[in-house]
Amino acid sequence: MKSLFAAATLILVLLASCTPKATPVTEAPKSATSTAEQIAQGKTIFESACNRCHKLYEPTQFTSVQWVGIMNAMAPKAKLTDEQHQWVYDYLVSVKK
Repeated sequence: MKSLFAAATLILVLLASCTPKATPVTEAPKSATSTAEQIAQGKTIFESACNRCHKLYEPTQFTSVQWVGIMNAMAPKAKLTDEQHQWVYDYLVSVKK
């Protein structure tokens, strides 16, 4: 229960830290396949763009479904293109526990 509360608090803090710049998407962006190069690009973007406003979270800290919501909220604030959004999401869900 405490971890659920902590995750909800984290999401609220992340959402409140920036002003929304776009309408959220209801599902993860789709691509045919992600190459290793695109996933590496996603990691680089995650480490640079996300770290500007807050500490980085471990990709394994959230499920792929949770990352959809987080990415949909944060990608517009980080001014990511749809392609960059996809690469970061693909990187986050590619990291195994």
